Amino acid sequence: MERHSEGWEMHRPGRIEVVCGSMFSGKTEELIRRMKRAKFARQRVEIFKPSLDTRYSEVDVVSHDKTTIPSTPVDSSSSILLLASDIDVVGIDEAQFLDGGLVDVCNQLANRGVRVIVAGLDMDFKGVPFGPIPALCAIADEVTKVHAICVKCGALAYVSHRLVENDKRVLLGETNEYEPLCRDCYRKAMEEEKKR
Repeated sequence: MERHSEGWEMHRPGRIEVVCGSMFSGKTEELIRRMKRAKFARQRVEIFKPSLDTRYSEVDVVSHDKTTIPSTPVDSSSSILLLASDIDVVGIDEAQFLDGGLVDVCNQLANRGVRVIVAGLDMDFKGVPFGPIPALCAIADEVTKVHAICVKCGALAYVSHRLVENDKRVLLGETNEYEPLCRDCYRKAMEEEKKR
């Protein structure tokens, strides 16, 4: 079947791509890479991030290796729908901090023919599935799980281990507050903390 460019543009296949994993695994770098490729292909792109994520910048999405891309901070997932009209590719960083409505927002965008690329932590520091990411993985057309390297043994990391005493689920952090650990080293770290 021959594709006519006009008809193809009128019916773009929407999709949801999720990039997930622990901290320091390259999720944001991968999101930025995909967004820059889409921009290079002259697609209309917009990237969003939760307004509470101000670690490196109030407005830009910034990876741990300091790669940046301009973004629009949002307080809720519903704002993305309002701000994403006439966009071909929507990127969402740190999606674990957004509300559960994000799943419906991503579905609506994909059903409109938008390519949606979501990056976020799949588990919190206790190894518990985090925010809307698990549900997004379930409905995604493609899931890419990226891995950091365990700082203790060099295996693939499983979780972001929190180094500071704080039970708040949301604690924006860096290398001073978190370290990537494999399942075995994480289990040993938890046993050590119980002894203290």
